[in-house]
Amino acid sequence: MKKDEVPQDKSNLESASFKELCYAVDENGEYTTVNSSGWDPKTIALNKAIEDINQRVDEAKQRVLSNQTSPIEYYMEFHKMDLPILASYVGFWKWRVKRHFKPQVFHKLSNNILQKYADTFEISIEQLKNIDLHHGN
Repeated sequence: MKKDEVPQDKSNLESASFKELCYAVDENGEYTTVNSSGWDPKTIALNKAIEDINQRVDEAKQRVLSNQTSPIEYYMEFHKMDLPILASYVGFWKWRVKRHFKPQVFHKLSNNILQKYADTFEISIEQLKNIDLHHGN
């Protein structure tokens, strides 16, 4: 695309005072960089992704409150992690982390294990045990 055709649509980037760096062709036919405040199709996709993430966090919270899962799953979703990433951060096998999602297993975890999760999520053990204490939700 030509330098003067780089989209300047309103986006989440613009509201945060950020610009996205794009490559375009200048008047001499050479590639150059141009700042773009956004592009509507990309903004729509980004907004949809954020909406999906927020819905997954809300659903995980409801499962915690109804004792269907442990707070570990909620914090995993809140921090935009998946099972393999969380397992690598805490140093456990994926099957073990998934087992910790079970409320009856979670309530029996030692403080050492809970601390690994709390450190990963940058919260206290008390916040890990009680999602109502979490201020980011």
